[in-house]
Amino acid sequence: MAIVALVGTMDTKGVEYGWLRDRLHAAGVRTVLIDAGTYGEPRVRPDIERGEVARAAGADVEVLRADGDRGAAVTVMARGAAEIARRLHAADGLHGLLALGGSGGTSIATRAMRELPLGVPKLMVSSMVSGDVAPYVGASDIAMMFSIVDIAGVNRVSAPILANAADAMAGMARGYAASRAERSVDLASDGRPLVAATMAGVTTPGVDAARERLVELGYEVLVFHAVGSGGRSMEALADQGLLAGVLDLTLCEIADDLLDGKLSAGPDRLRAAGRRGIPQVTAPGALDMVKYGPLDSLPDHVRDRRVLVHNPSITVIRTSADECARLGRHVAAKLREAKGATALRLPLRGLSTLGAPGGPYHDADADEALFTALREGLSGSPVEVTSMDTDLNDPEFGRAAAERLHAMIGETEGAPGAF
Repeated sequence: MAIVALVGTMDTKGVEYGWLRDRLHAAGVRTVLIDAGTYGEPRVRPDIERGEVARAAGADVEVLRADGDRGAAVTVMARGAAEIARRLHAADGLHGLLALGGSGGTSIATRAMRELPLGVPKLMVSSMVSGDVAPYVGASDIAMMFSIVDIAGVNRVSAPILANAADAMAGMARGYAASRAERSVDLASDGRPLVAATMAGVTTPGVDAARERLVELGYEVLVFHAVGSGGRSMEALADQGLLAGVLDLTLCEIADDLLDGKLSAGPDRLRAAGRRGIPQVTAPGALDMVKYGPLDSLPDHVRDRRVLVHNPSITVIRTSADECARLGRHVAAKLREAKGATALRLPLRGLSTLGAPGGPYHDADADEALFTALREGLSGSPVEVTSMDTDLNDPEFGRAAAERLHAMIGETEGAPGAF
């Protein structure tokens, strides 16, 4: 029988969790109710009490209650809930995790969800979903459902939403329990070496050519969409030491981070592979643009620039020569920190489908400012810098990058999954 954990604060959301529990029982799913509250009395009887959750984090719930620091309590109980979830899954006593909550409850439950391996069903019903959920999701496969109203009672609006959540989790958990071996994602298992690649729509042809060549060479290639969450996920896998190599041909998230765009992956982008000594081949793909929000919300300083409306939510601005020089210095500084084999390939004829000759963002002078800053910033470093007289999306460029990465992996003794 499938078993689903329900993780939350039973003092403030106990009625709603009791409703979810009963719905799951009616669907033939067992539940483990985990109380991560710290203050009021639980409104539903949990299976794992708050004291046990606190102890799993090395804390005492009574001390947390006495201190009265809600932020500290949330952090501790989130850590304890994550440890409980990990133990349950390791003992084959967990086939899904379902939770509901506002800001605190979402922080606690998603911390537990992130502890579970990829493939384990995870569903968070939250009033926070209409905002930025990146801090909650991280690099995990968490599904987020907007509660519309706050989690404060079961009413004519919340009831169908909670019912959908329970029914969805029941189906996912039953499927996972029946075929756990097939659905579990074990990235450390034997098999083809793993390579991560970054891609956006404007770099797809080049990255596809590289991916196809790597597959021919015997690798399994994980492609990450460079829209913030993709870059963070790729960096997380690299930090876990699970990758044989990284093919990082799409760096637009760095432009968004440095130039206040919409789809940043944060300041640690382009650091994990270097920090872990993982062979990496990079290119300044899509650094010819920065992505902002809707057209009517553009910052004043870019309104007179070359503008393309990608969709109603994203407007693309061509980076200037000054910005490209700044980006080049920034990328070079990060690559200089790398402890492993690192190569940078420069596509002299364009950085994206928009920036290739004839494209609306083709600007040879701005691209040259980027290339010059990269070359100067990496001068005297171990980073291999190679120029190619193609644009980034020329299949020749992608295949050459793939073959260079393959050679670097083979030359790196002890690289994860190296031949």
